[in-house]
Amino acid sequence: MSTQRVFVARLAGCPVFDPTGDRLGRVRDVVVVYRSTGAPSVIGLVCEIPGRRHVFVAIGRITSIAQGQVITTGLINVRRFQPRAEEVRVMAELIGRRVHFKDGSGSATIEDVAIEPNRIGEWSVGQLFLRKPKTSASPFAKGPTTFAPWSQVREHHTPGEAQSAEHLAASYAELRAADLANTLLDLPEERMIEVAEELSDDRLADALEEMPEEDQVHILEKLGDARAANVLDAMDPDDAADLLAELAPQRSEELLDLMEPEEAEDVRMLLRYGADTAGGLMTTEPIILPADATIAEALALIRRHELHPALAASVYVTLPPYETPTGRFLGAVHFQRMLRYPPHERIGAILDDTIEAVPVTGSASEVARRLASYDLVALPVTDAAHRLVGAVTVDDVLDYLLPEDWRSQDPDEEIPRSPATGSIPTVRR
Repeated sequence: MSTQRVFVARLAGCPVFDPTGDRLGRVRDVVVVYRSTGAPSVIGLVCEIPGRRHVFVAIGRITSIAQGQVITTGLINVRRFQPRAEEVRVMAELIGRRVHFKDGSGSATIEDVAIEPNRIGEWSVGQLFLRKPKTSASPFAKGPTTFAPWSQVREHHTPGEAQSAEHLAASYAELRAADLANTLLDLPEERMIEVAEELSDDRLADALEEMPEEDQVHILEKLGDARAANVLDAMDPDDAADLLAELAPQRSEELLDLMEPEEAEDVRMLLRYGADTAGGLMTTEPIILPADATIAEALALIRRHELHPALAASVYVTLPPYETPTGRFLGAVHFQRMLRYPPHERIGAILDDTIEAVPVTGSASEVARRLASYDLVALPVTDAAHRLVGAVTVDDVLDYLLPEDWRSQDPDEEIPRSPATGSIPTVRR
């Protein structure tokens, strides 16, 4: 067993391997139990295995723990982890608690926890990374930090009390949207809503977009109307439309009325189209420029960090106006082609007018065939007047075609196919 002191916040997300080097999953949390004397004892790790299932790995089945990786004996019980009453998860429950220094020097908040083994290989909580109250009145100031062993502090309240939702939300700051969604759904319902309320509108919107519709609706209905509308504003219009389509028409209209007028207009337009059409799958916010725009201008728009990678692959050129629905669609300019020309070149000079836009009433299967036939990650969508109204990205098509429970399936599990055509069966979202 490794004898290295390891901080749990840095351990979270590290890969878990078996003795042969095959990756089994990744660490999500550390589970401890309180003792009558001494620091809490580590009894195991919560690991995420393929299929986004969280399982418990007993500390006795772990041969090495380091901040870069964890190695096990290879034997893992795949039963979904359910914490018992006496068990405390460090990331989910311990980080963020307030403690008092036993010497009377004040209080602090736990920001990280180090675990370390003793001479016989038993792991327990060692040093705590603590932040003291701030001494400045500035809203941007933070209090000083310090290290202290568990023996020098006592908890502000009784052991096992839940940490603040604010600190728990902060501990999830580095998680990808899909991982954040999965982590939220693993929390008890009351805790999940508390943490959701602490997340920013953009962060919560990103997480909701990665959840099944029924979970999206459940969380949205637990938020206040104003907050729910703000989160819908932050979501991609097509995802917001999918979510609102799951609500009763009256409730959907109430939230649309509270949204920003421009965002609500895009969502209302998408709600007019069937879920199995290009109009129902598209986003209304592709990159649109006039033919006399320069490559430098196009690349500046593509560099925006919030832009979906599939939408950044192409710039669409139209006649004015340049917001959907635009003037007549002229063609597209691919990102890779822009890199071959000088920044001052006009994008109209390198326009690809061979790309045939998909009609807004086109079927999802037609969109999928075109994406596959021409090796594209996005397709322009036009109305009967050949005006650009949006773009369909490959991830939206896959999300539609895959089974509803694809997020919880093992990556190695075969996706069922239609016996007649051999294709993936379509599923209405």
